[in-house]
Amino acid sequence: MLDYEAPKALLEGKTVLVTGAGDGIGKEAALQYAAHGATVILLGRTPKKLEDVYDLIEEQGYPQPAIVPINLENANEHDYQELANTLSTEFPQLDGLLLNASVLGTRTPLSDYDSETFEQVMKVNVNSQFMLTQSLIPLLRNSNSASIIFTTSTVGRKARAFWGAYSISKFATEAMMQLFSEELAQTSNIRVNAINPGATRTNMRACAYPAEDPQTLKSPEELMPLYLYLMGKDSESTNGCSVDAQPKN
Repeated sequence: MLDYEAPKALLEGKTVLVTGAGDGIGKEAALQYAAHGATVILLGRTPKKLEDVYDLIEEQGYPQPAIVPINLENANEHDYQELANTLSTEFPQLDGLLLNASVLGTRTPLSDYDSETFEQVMKVNVNSQFMLTQSLIPLLRNSNSASIIFTTSTVGRKARAFWGAYSISKFATEAMMQLFSEELAQTSNIRVNAINPGATRTNMRACAYPAEDPQTLKSPEELMPLYLYLMGKDSESTNGCSVDAQPKN
């Protein structure tokens, strides 16, 4: 699946929502999904970035996307339900959900970790993903083959010193993916998996490793075969998997 060659019309007629769609991996995934036929719903906190991605999609003649500006740090259960209600008036079903948005927090000993920063990281990386997924399940159930993709991390499987709330949030993400995958498989055509992007040329990576040469890292575009595979029909039998986009040899 890491070298997957996606058919051009892989996602034709599909509707896919991408969080954190204004930058990095989310931006590239949104562009790739649109290039393969999907109507993409761009969700993020910075309208200008979302508008730029919208314009790129329009310029290429791909299906017209939609923009949903929302700050995951401040949104509550009511906001997500309102979002789901609004989307249901525009789209008969949702065929894919890429939960890509995350914040890093600070890299400091957990014993010294700022409680407000800890809460912020958990709100964005855990709480928002739970509430957004829960609110969108009815729309996902309307699809005859829906895919949910969570974003995990190596430090969400084995904790590493100084990764604090981010590491804890990714452990929670792994559990959430496993629970949703087992439960939804019993009652729907929704499959749920997770991708660990690994070291990738993104702004978050630059914040975590400011001295690192970004040109030594893979670009978001190089990871897209896996993102396309798990979103498309060829992964219909794949459920409950946490996949490394850059496995170690």
